[in-house]
Amino acid sequence: MPEGHSVHRITRQFARNFVGHRVEASSPQGRFAAGAAEISGRTMIDARAVGKQMFLEFDDDVWLRVHLGMYGAWDFAGDIRLDATIASANGRMGQTNQRGTILDAPNPDAVVFDADGENSLSSIGAPRRTRVRMAESEKENDALAEFPPPPIGQVRVRLLTENVCADLRGPTACEVRDSAEVEAIVAKLGPDPLLDDSPEAEERFTTVIRKKPTPIGLLLMDQSVVSGIGNVYRAEMLFRANLDPHTPGKLVPEETVRALWHDWAHLLRIGVETGQMMTMDGLEGEEWRQAMANRADRHWVYKREGLPCRVCGTNIVLEEMGARKLYWCPSCQR
Repeated sequence: MPEGHSVHRITRQFARNFVGHRVEASSPQGRFAAGAAEISGRTMIDARAVGKQMFLEFDDDVWLRVHLGMYGAWDFAGDIRLDATIASANGRMGQTNQRGTILDAPNPDAVVFDADGENSLSSIGAPRRTRVRMAESEKENDALAEFPPPPIGQVRVRLLTENVCADLRGPTACEVRDSAEVEAIVAKLGPDPLLDDSPEAEERFTTVIRKKPTPIGLLLMDQSVVSGIGNVYRAEMLFRANLDPHTPGKLVPEETVRALWHDWAHLLRIGVETGQMMTMDGLEGEEWRQAMANRADRHWVYKREGLPCRVCGTNIVLEEMGARKLYWCPSCQR
């Protein structure tokens, strides 16, 4: 499932390529035909992400809400312009693998291609008129013979401008809402430090955690507690905090809870800037390149079950928590 950094990156691409443009909408598979008809012909005026959910605003108070879920993916095609804030970073969006050419990187030798398919590859700026396939099983860019290209797979909705199209496949949620409904949905979500890193947001996170008897390993995945954290970040943040995943939230020391909030803000910004869920700090040179290229070299515990802990040598444990796989070190995290 795409985690918060991926959804923010996708939304930035919509802001760069769609906002301010008149959009034609269709539903090639037919399941979103009525919703597409409500959107089509309108101008996109905003694109925003809150945690794992994205909201695309059109004129006359029409919004498209999308939650990618486990299998959702956006494919962009056409004359794609990469968002300037991530133009020099490796970049994949959501359930994506994308190959391209870094146009703006100050040091092209620093570009590292992800070998594991976990996150991103490079810029989507070249060649022009390209298709960026953004699904876990599709790993290449294709030059386009025609524009717009024919839909691939079961496309729930296609958004099309004069230069770019975006195809959505396999989302958990895809629905038209108005601003009042969007506000109600967002109000139920926990704070997202990329949108609000204020003391008030930190206090809200800390207060909720410290009241709950629920294990901290479940609370970090609860999107009403904090937005954007998924399975990878959960495991890595708990290890970085030396925290047993089974500890009830109310028993986690306050300073540890606050440190978790700041660590999430730190890791989320790295993820948005680089496209990688890089959770090991202090890497430089070849170590950094290796970690950016291979998941096995950039995580402390995730996907390392049965392997020795990088700190203490104890074998990493795999168990199920909240219907998701949890990786942790029973020695370091106690």
